[in-house]
Amino acid sequence: MADSHDGAATSDAAETAVERRENAAPSPGVAVARTDRVPNPGFPPERLRVTDMDPAKEKQAERTVSGLFLLSVVGSVLAVVAYIAFPIDEADPSSIRLNNLFLGLGITLGLLGIGIGAVHWSKALMHGHELVEQRHPTRGSDETRAKALEIFSESNKESGFTRRSLVRNTLIGAIVATPIPAVVLFRDLAPAEDPIGLLRHTMWEAGTRLTRDPSGTPILASEVTIGSAFHVIPDGLAQLESHKLEEKAKAAVLLMRLPVDRLNETEERRSWSYDGIVAYSKICTHVGCPVALYEQQTHHLLCPCHQSEFDVANHAAVIFGPAARPLPQLPISVDDEGYLIATSDFTEPVGPSFWEREL
Repeated sequence: MADSHDGAATSDAAETAVERRENAAPSPGVAVARTDRVPNPGFPPERLRVTDMDPAKEKQAERTVSGLFLLSVVGSVLAVVAYIAFPIDEADPSSIRLNNLFLGLGITLGLLGIGIGAVHWSKALMHGHELVEQRHPTRGSDETRAKALEIFSESNKESGFTRRSLVRNTLIGAIVATPIPAVVLFRDLAPAEDPIGLLRHTMWEAGTRLTRDPSGTPILASEVTIGSAFHVIPDGLAQLESHKLEEKAKAAVLLMRLPVDRLNETEERRSWSYDGIVAYSKICTHVGCPVALYEQQTHHLLCPCHQSEFDVANHAAVIFGPAARPLPQLPISVDDEGYLIATSDFTEPVGPSFWEREL
């Protein structure tokens, strides 16, 4: 019975303590919701601008903003015109300066016009009064969402986006015109002609001598020893006055000599080599990097960029890496003087294998 009495006394004491805590003022350290928020100190009265007090000044500011947007359109169009009117000529270094100068001026006007115009619009025409907005991390109530729509509508009214048709239309025009120079520049990166046809035909043709890169010295078959590798260009490439790099990028070849018994040649390609000497395109069939490393013990060619590896003894078949097909082989022979010559062009396009998607 004593224990029961003591338990009842303890329970009564606990309930009394709870009542005292509930009636007491909330402690700042444990309160869930604070009621002592710092009051809004208020903002100074809005200072009216000239455009707020003078309709003529407001109209003038509107014309200025529209003029800046129109300047942006003119700059974007000028960039395209300059890119076409001042083409880059490899033989004339001054053409590069003129192209960059006028192209840069056009793009600068296009970007600055729309940027400065937007800033001037917000400073001179949009309302500048300050306000306080309570933000909540959770989804607002329907009343809050309706209030947000009301705020957007009010902002539209204050900015004059729908009311100031001149500013709105010139802004839209500037935004539309600004990307045009980029579109023209990136589109011009693509070849003007069919890339498959461009890659299918190179400077190699029947009777063209194989020459050292970059000197252009013809190569005797007797000079190519087992284990050696020659970087080769077609005869006449070094004397080209224009498009030399483009032609070299397609016609560059690696020349190697293997023991004849190490070559595993198909019947139709037995005539493409000469006494163990074979020639393969130097352009990797992955993304067009130069295949410049030759391992003379294994007779493997390695592209150092993405690690594609080709077996020279087996028609430069891919044995490792991301390349999708073997290196194109250049059929070769010798002329009456013992110099190595091509017997035809490559029989397939050189370089990356994107063209296969259209076959």
